[in-house]
Amino acid sequence: MAVIAAFVINAALNFALGLLIAQFLGPADFGRFALGTAGAVLLNTLLFEWLRLSATRFYSDRVRQHEPWIRAMLNRAYAAVAVGLAGAALLCLGGAEAAAGWHEEGRLAAAAAGTAVGIGLFDGYAALARARFAGGLYFRLVLAKNLIAAVLMTATAWLLPSPAVVMAAGGLSQLLAVLAVRRALADPIPAGARARGPETLRLFLGYGLPLIAANAIYHLMPFANRAAVAAAAGFAESGYFSLAADIGGRIFSTLGAALDLLLFQLAVQAEEHHGAAAGEAQVARNAATVVALILPCAAGFWLVAPSVEAIVVPEAFRGHFTRYTLILLPGLFAGALMNFALNPIFQIRRRTRPVITAALIGACTNALGVLALAGPLGAHGIAAAQSLGLVAACGFLALRGLTGPQRLRLPLRDIAGALAATGVMVAAVLPLRGLGPWASLGASVAVGAGVYGALVWSFDIAGLRAAVAPRLRRAVPAE
Repeated sequence: MAVIAAFVINAALNFALGLLIAQFLGPADFGRFALGTAGAVLLNTLLFEWLRLSATRFYSDRVRQHEPWIRAMLNRAYAAVAVGLAGAALLCLGGAEAAAGWHEEGRLAAAAAGTAVGIGLFDGYAALARARFAGGLYFRLVLAKNLIAAVLMTATAWLLPSPAVVMAAGGLSQLLAVLAVRRALADPIPAGARARGPETLRLFLGYGLPLIAANAIYHLMPFANRAAVAAAAGFAESGYFSLAADIGGRIFSTLGAALDLLLFQLAVQAEEHHGAAAGEAQVARNAATVVALILPCAAGFWLVAPSVEAIVVPEAFRGHFTRYTLILLPGLFAGALMNFALNPIFQIRRRTRPVITAALIGACTNALGVLALAGPLGAHGIAAAQSLGLVAACGFLALRGLTGPQRLRLPLRDIAGALAATGVMVAAVLPLRGLGPWASLGASVAVGAGVYGALVWSFDIAGLRAAVAPRLRRAVPAE
């Protein structure tokens, strides 16, 4: 329950924070901020992601007791990368102040490097809490990060509306959150752990590098697309594109990450205790759960996007948010399926190279789409190209994981049930879009959640009723 509470808080505060920053910075500076943030995420992926993935896959309560060199190597590697990247940030900042005409770009580069340090350390400690099934610690970490970020980033955007300074405040908030839980997640490291360092490092690199390469490509796509929009139509248009992409991306990534926190560790645990077949069976059940929760969220976001734009999107961005959201939504949904339903198939098997191939297919499709669509459709064509790339990558990975002699056998009844229930939900909610924004939003959320929840409960889609009912019985005291 702590993980679910952390997800709700994280999603709500991230959504509000993105809108506030956009309001204070305005479209052009928000476009710069979003481009710099995309660069920070790309740096984090290239330099820290292999360690986060290794913590998720190889660290557990059992490993803490019997293989302490795993945590020792994680600590050393994180420290080395963080120090190197912090040094690069200082060099960029010094160069920006010394070189005429490069002040803003250099400050953005320095802020991106510094922010990547904060993101990397936060994600690493979140992965450690997740691997221990320490829901309370994870809740404290997420709560600390969001509260600090809400204060620091909002105050900075209001008092010092500079994209680079707001980015730096975001990175600092993640670092401060890590310091708040550092002692609770510490492990004693025995003296002999250092001798196993090279072997452990090779294990991490062999597992993580293919996934890093794929993730780097996926993060390079929006970075390049935002830069292309800025070059073709200016930073203001890039800001419109980025706000829709950021809010939609946060919704899907936050929901998917909350699920992944629970589900992938269950698969790792099943493999540790019952063997590879049990691990894969858990991954198949996890995939059905992901579809059953991500699909109605995607449909619901499409249904309420016009109301959200009218109520909470800053006025300078209105008229652009809904259109970009609708173009980007298929890609956001496909990306969530890849990350949280399909990638775990290859992660549990420790055969992650197909993930790189899928990413390359997605990048090539994105590039071809930009060349073909940017001319006739402008910035909206670049957004469509991003969606096409993610859909193509998802399709390839589905073919690799779900067909052939080693295919993962999904519970098709549950997936079909989720599709049917989502269709009924859309049919029930669609007429409500004609109401005023507030009435439409409130009625759509209530009716959509009620209809979908009733169908899930009635037919136990993806085993969600069986998972939730015992918790509800424990929460309600007997008379």
